[in-house]
This record gives sequence, structure tokens and C-alpha cells, in this order.
Amino acid sequence: MLLDQPSSLTLSEAEGALFFFFLVFTDMSEIVTVAWQRYLQQLQAHPLRTKAITSGVLAGCSDAIAQKISGVKRLQLRRMFLLMLYGFVYAGPFGHFLHKFMERLFKGKKGKDTVAKKVLLEQLTASPWNNMFFMMYYGLVLEGRSFGLVRRKIRKDYPSVQMTSWKFWPIVGCINYQYMPLQLRVLFHSFIASCWAVFLNLKAQSSAAKEA
Repeated sequence: MLLDQPSSLTLSEAEGALFFFFLVFTDMSEIVTVAWQRYLQQLQAHPLRTKAITSGVLAGCSDAIAQKISGVKRLQLRRMFLLMLYGFVYAGPFGHFLHKFMERLFKGKKGKDTVAKKVLLEQLTASPWNNMFFMMYYGLVLEGRSFGLVRRKIRKDYPSVQMTSWKFWPIVGCINYQYMPLQLRVLFHSFIASCWAVFLNLKAQSSAAKEA
């Protein structure tokens, strides 16, 4: 009987731990569900404001992760704030009005052909402008370079940046226009953009390590 007690005690502890984690997971899932419902309510009531805030927060989180990947010991808060400002003031509102324009332009039209036209139009207009604007913002505001230096850097790097963009973002655009409801397209795009930024940082770190 004494030999059976430790086994019984261990089983009881395991059951208690499993029950605890079940309660925590249940509570967390309820919190996430309530938070998501409230987010959707804000998105419905205040779409522009909510998308702007979402874009800003995701831009800040992406930069914080990118900085940690790069090996910095202390976060560069100024840089993170300026990228959040970019997302809040420009990227979020731009996406909001872009997708509203697309819906009006292709009102009542659906199907793969319409999705392809939306993606093509976006990639030939919004994509080149956004990439150039971000490079200007990054050089002038974040890095504090002169306009002449930024202009020369754009002339040198912009073609490769745009070509890389055209290899990736049309796929994202197809998924966005095909499966995402209008109100969630900016959120989806901002989330993928955040992941893309982290990926580019990892790639840059890998290339730097190989060159070293």
C-alpha cells in the first residue's frame, strides 16, 4: 500500500496541473474572443481610426522584433515611434481609402478576373508609390539624411526593392481580395507587412554574417 502512494500522488498532481492549464487556456480563449469582438465593433463604428491605430501598433511591434533580431541591447524608441507614426498617419489611412476606392471601382463585380484586375491595378499604382514613399520617409525622417543622399539611394536601390515587392505582394493581394472581407483587408495587409519586415531583417542579418 505504501508503494502505491507516490504513484497516486503523482497522478493527482498531473491531473491538477492539466486542470489548471485547461482553466488558463479557457480563460485566455474567452479573453481573446471578447477582445476580437470588441475590435470588430470598433472597426465597424470607427473604421478609419481603428485601421490607423492597428497599422501603427503592428508597425511598432514589427520594428521592436526586428531590432531584437539585429542584436540591439536597448530598443531605439525614437525609431520605433516614428515607424508607428508612419503606420498611424499614412499606411493605415492609405489602405483604408485604397480598398474603398477598389470596391467602388469594381462595384458589383466578383470572381477571379476581378481579383486579378484589383491586384494588377494595386501593383502598378499603389505598390510603386508606397515603396518610394517609405524609402523617402525612412531616409529623411528615421535616418535624418539630406534629400540629395536619399534621392541617390532611391535611384540606386528602388528598382531592386520594387522587383522584390512584385515577387511577393501579388500573392498577398490575391489572398486579400479573394478571401478577406473589406473591413479586414487593411489588418491582413498590415500583419503580413509586419512579418515581411521581420523576414527582411533576418535575411539582412544572414547576408551580413556570410559576408563577414
